[in-house]
Amino acid sequence: QVQLVESGGGSVQAGGSLRLSCAASGNTRGLNCMAWFHQAPGMEREGVAIISPGDSTTDYADSVKGRFAISQDKAKNMLYLQMNNLRPEDTGTYYCAARRRSGCSFPVRRYTYVDWGQGTQVTVSS
Repeated sequence: QVQLVESGGGSVQAGGSLRLSCAASGNTRGLNCMAWFHQAPGMEREGVAIISPGDSTTDYADSVKGRFAISQDKAKNMLYLQMNNLRPEDTGTYYCAARRRSGCSFPVRRYTYVDWGQGTQVTVSS
């Protein structure tokens, strides 16, 4: 099991930036995919960015391509999400999640991620 703790959320105006962090601890070996999910108020939780821990291959939801960047620091067991040019629709709770099942690609299937953080709130005002 992996313990995940997110931080870095906050309130920004549209066009601003935030950097989210996720600290991983516990059994971090054998993970095949790390992801950031976004849950807007009243909506389903959706994957927005993924990274393969092995080779750092990344992919993004169309809604965030060109604005968000996922990265990792394996030595520190850290996952990051750099969010630029934020929009009001980016408002919500952001979760990091870990997957052991093989594969790391879109579409992101939420049920295949078994370890989750508690989430960090992002609010973007217009």
